[in-house]
Amino acid sequence: MTKTDGNGQQKTDVKVSLIGGHRLKGETLHERTLTVSLVGGADIDLTGVEIPDGAELRITKLSLIGGVSLKVRPDVVVKVHGIRLGGVSDAGPIEPGGPTVRIDAWGLLGGVTVTRR
Repeated sequence: MTKTDGNGQQKTDVKVSLIGGHRLKGETLHERTLTVSLVGGADIDLTGVEIPDGAELRITKLSLIGGVSLKVRPDVVVKVHGIRLGGVSDAGPIEPGGPTVRIDAWGLLGGVTVTRR
């Protein structure tokens, strides 16, 4: 995860496509990411990223059709918000405490799947 400048402003990564999803690796993301597609999901791997405790990484997914596949470490708390037809698959953090990843998923079809490793 890339840190923002010391001036307090958070940078936002924006990924846009009409058809096709996005594959994102955590090392290149800032604290906020917006991914937009008409048809296509987002495959996000945050397993190799050190997110500081107390920090919140926020990812917003907008699509007509397409869900989110998120891979995180066992100690990461994942909060899912938004409206979509499709459920949320997450067994919760395996270890208490830790950093937070917030997923705002907005769309017609597509769920959010969280895998912990």
